[in-house]
Amino acid sequence: MLDLTTAPWGVLLLRLALAALFFAHLYLKLFIFRPAGFVGFFKSIGLPAGLAYLTILAELAGAVALLLGIWPRVFALLLVPLMLGTIIKVHGPAGFWFDRPNGGWEYPAFWIVGLITLALLGDGPWTLIASPF
Repeated sequence: MLDLTTAPWGVLLLRLALAALFFAHLYLKLFIFRPAGFVGFFKSIGLPAGLAYLTILAELAGAVALLLGIWPRVFALLLVPLMLGTIIKVHGPAGFWFDRPNGGWEYPAFWIVGLITLALLGDGPWTLIASPF
Protein backbone atom coordinates (compact mmCIF):
# COMPACT_ATOMS: atom_id res chain seq x y z
CA MET A 1 0.00 0.00 0.00
CA LEU A 2 1.27 3.46 -0.87
CA ASP A 3 1.10 6.20 1.75
CA LEU A 4 -0.13 9.13 -0.32
CA THR A 5 0.73 11.56 2.47
CA THR A 6 4.45 10.82 2.59
CA ALA A 7 5.10 9.38 -0.88
CA PRO A 8 5.63 12.77 -2.56
CA TRP A 9 8.33 13.59 0.00
CA GLY A 10 9.99 10.26 -0.72
CA VAL A 11 10.06 11.21 -4.40
CA LEU A 12 11.64 14.56 -3.53
CA LEU A 13 14.24 12.86 -1.34
CA LEU A 14 15.09 10.41 -4.14
CA ARG A 15 15.33 13.25 -6.67
CA LEU A 16 17.63 15.31 -4.43
CA ALA A 17 19.80 12.29 -3.59
CA LEU A 18 20.24 11.50 -7.29
CA ALA A 19 21.11 15.14 -7.97
CA ALA A 20 23.68 15.08 -5.16
CA LEU A 21 25.31 11.95 -6.60
CA PHE A 22 25.61 13.53 -10.03
CA PHE A 23 27.05 16.72 -8.51
CA ALA A 24 29.56 14.64 -6.52
CA HIS A 25 30.72 12.78 -9.62
CA LEU A 26 30.83 16.01 -11.59
CA TYR A 27 33.03 17.51 -8.86
CA LEU A 28 35.32 14.51 -9.14
CA LYS A 29 35.67 14.98 -12.90
CA LEU A 30 36.19 18.74 -12.75
CA PHE A 31 38.34 19.24 -9.65
CA ILE A 32 40.04 15.94 -8.82
CA PHE A 33 40.70 14.30 -12.20
CA ARG A 34 40.29 17.64 -14.01
CA PRO A 35 38.82 17.62 -17.52
CA ALA A 36 42.17 16.79 -19.13
CA GLY A 37 42.61 13.77 -16.86
CA PHE A 38 39.05 12.63 -17.53
CA VAL A 39 39.61 12.97 -21.28
CA GLY A 40 42.83 10.98 -20.89
CA PHE A 41 40.94 8.24 -19.08
CA PHE A 42 38.35 8.10 -21.86
CA LYS A 43 41.11 7.81 -24.45
CA SER A 44 42.79 5.05 -22.41
CA ILE A 45 39.64 2.90 -22.59
CA GLY A 46 39.15 3.57 -26.30
CA LEU A 47 36.50 6.30 -26.13
CA PRO A 48 36.72 9.57 -28.04
CA ALA A 49 37.74 12.69 -26.12
CA GLY A 50 34.55 14.51 -27.11
CA LEU A 51 32.49 11.90 -25.30
CA ALA A 52 34.22 12.84 -22.04
CA TYR A 53 33.05 16.43 -22.43
CA LEU A 54 29.52 15.26 -23.32
CA THR A 55 29.53 13.14 -20.16
CA ILE A 56 30.47 16.16 -18.06
CA LEU A 57 27.75 18.23 -19.73
CA ALA A 58 25.15 15.48 -19.25
CA GLU A 59 26.01 15.12 -15.56
CA LEU A 60 25.81 18.89 -15.07
CA ALA A 61 22.50 19.26 -16.90
CA GLY A 62 21.03 16.23 -15.16
CA ALA A 63 22.15 17.29 -11.70
CA VAL A 64 20.78 20.82 -12.11
CA ALA A 65 17.50 19.56 -13.59
CA LEU A 66 16.99 17.05 -10.79
CA LEU A 67 17.91 19.55 -8.08
CA LEU A 68 15.63 22.31 -9.37
CA GLY A 69 12.87 20.03 -10.57
CA ILE A 70 13.08 20.82 -14.27
CA TRP A 71 11.49 17.92 -16.14
CA PRO A 72 12.81 15.48 -13.52
CA ARG A 73 11.22 12.38 -15.03
CA VAL A 74 12.60 13.22 -18.46
CA PHE A 75 16.11 13.93 -17.19
CA ALA A 76 16.06 10.77 -15.07
CA LEU A 77 15.38 8.72 -18.18
CA LEU A 78 17.94 10.64 -20.24
CA LEU A 79 20.63 9.83 -17.66
CA VAL A 80 20.01 6.07 -17.81
CA PRO A 81 22.02 5.56 -21.06
CA LEU A 82 24.92 7.48 -19.51
CA MET A 83 24.93 5.10 -16.56
CA LEU A 84 24.55 2.08 -18.86
CA GLY A 85 27.63 3.31 -20.70
CA THR A 86 29.59 3.37 -17.45
CA ILE A 87 28.59 -0.22 -16.82
CA ILE A 88 29.45 -1.41 -20.32
CA LYS A 89 32.73 0.43 -20.80
CA VAL A 90 34.14 1.13 -17.32
CA HIS A 91 32.63 -0.75 -14.39
CA GLY A 92 31.26 -3.89 -16.05
CA PRO A 93 34.61 -5.37 -17.04
CA ALA A 94 35.76 -5.01 -13.40
CA GLY A 95 33.09 -7.44 -12.21
CA PHE A 96 30.32 -7.03 -9.68
CA TRP A 97 32.06 -5.62 -6.59
CA PHE A 98 32.90 -1.92 -6.41
CA ASP A 99 36.10 -2.56 -4.41
CA ARG A 100 38.11 -3.33 -7.55
CA PRO A 101 40.05 -0.96 -9.81
CA ASN A 102 37.49 0.89 -11.97
CA GLY A 103 34.82 -0.25 -9.52
CA GLY A 104 32.16 -2.82 -10.18
CA TRP A 105 28.87 -2.57 -11.94
CA GLU A 106 26.55 -2.89 -8.91
CA TYR A 107 26.77 0.80 -7.95
CA PRO A 108 25.87 2.26 -11.36
CA ALA A 109 23.22 -0.45 -11.78
CA PHE A 110 21.59 0.62 -8.52
CA TRP A 111 21.85 4.22 -9.71
CA ILE A 112 19.91 3.21 -12.84
CA VAL A 113 17.22 1.63 -10.64
CA GLY A 114 16.93 4.92 -8.74
CA LEU A 115 16.61 6.93 -11.97
CA ILE A 116 13.95 4.61 -13.38
CA THR A 117 12.11 4.62 -10.05
CA LEU A 118 12.02 8.41 -10.10
CA ALA A 119 10.69 8.38 -13.65
CA LEU A 120 7.94 5.94 -12.63
CA LEU A 121 6.97 7.78 -9.44
CA GLY A 122 6.75 11.30 -10.85
CA ASP A 123 8.40 14.68 -10.44
CA GLY A 124 7.69 15.15 -6.73
CA PRO A 125 7.05 18.38 -4.85
CA TRP A 126 9.05 21.59 -5.36
CA THR A 127 9.19 21.04 -9.09
CA LEU A 128 9.82 24.14 -11.16
CA ILE A 129 8.85 22.69 -14.53
CA ALA A 130 6.83 19.46 -14.51
CA SER A 131 7.70 16.71 -16.96
CA PRO A 132 5.45 16.56 -20.03
CA PHE A 133 4.21 13.06 -19.19
